[in-house]
Amino acid sequence: MITPEQLAASGTEHGAQSAVFCWAAINQAKYPQLKWMHSSGNGIFTTSGHKAKEKAAGLKNGVWDIFLPVPKLIGADYWSGMYIEMKVGKNNLTEDQKEFAKTMRDYYKLHVCRSWESARDEIIKYLEK
Repeated sequence: MITPEQLAASGTEHGAQSAVFCWAAINQAKYPQLKWMHSSGNGIFTTSGHKAKEKAAGLKNGVWDIFLPVPKLIGADYWSGMYIEMKVGKNNLTEDQKEFAKTMRDYYKLHVCRSWESARDEIIKYLEK
């Protein structure tokens, strides 16, 4: 069986994100809410035609990579779910991603994660509160 560490070894954002979903699949029995965690699909295109087809079907620039659609009341804050944006190396948020964050920050818990482990840790913290 492939492990999150093997997927993340590529050093790419795709590898890190794949590692998060591998970890989620392994831990779904402990955290059943992970069943509905999903990706936006942004950034994974094989051709310009593929990207155009996905945009026609509703793909939006700036939407963050991972969404966990689990509402939570944490202290006095109510969150409709959690978004994670994976960034590896020196990559930073794009202007569209910053605009998305500004629009969503009052409704969703937001985290920019630079490793699959930090994404995993934020997911666990969110689910266990």
